[in-house]
Amino acid sequence: MIYRLRVILDNDTDDDIFRDIEINKSANLEDFHNSITQSFGFEGNEMASFYLSDKEWNQGEEISLFDLGDIGQTNRLMSDVLMESEINNDNNRIIYVYDFLNLWTFLIELVEIVELNSGVNYPNLIFSKGQIPSTVPEKKFKAEKRFDEENEDDELGNYNEYDDFYN
Repeated sequence: MIYRLRVILDNDTDDDIFRDIEINKSANLEDFHNSITQSFGFEGNEMASFYLSDKEWNQGEEISLFDLGDIGQTNRLMSDVLMESEINNDNNRIIYVYDFLNLWTFLIELVEIVELNSGVNYPNLIFSKGQIPSTVPEKKFKAEKRFDEENEDDELGNYNEYDDFYN
């Protein structure tokens, strides 16, 4: 079976920049990483990671390109993880970050699962819209709650241990 995935550049502009890629569901995430970098014109020599995601695009567990060697932490590698083990009809979203200095961020969604076409080489770029900008799009992060609001006394008037430090 073949996965058809839409890889969308996460940006705050009105420009749609995405690629539709077909890949065998038994391919590993490193193969998918390579197809993404090629389809967007990156050299492919920067660090990258996939992050599992839920329906609201919340970032979950990291699957990295290289072993980062974090002490006491198990690191899953793209080369060891098959597409079908993390992406399916129930879990159809994943986040991809390329180049940890610039943080090119892509939202990836499984569009459909189709039969293998014997005349096609996979992975296969089937559609391209928009050009990658020369610089990383600026992101406007919004905090859900201001830091100083978190340090105020609670509704019952209880003393917050950080009040003396910040006042």
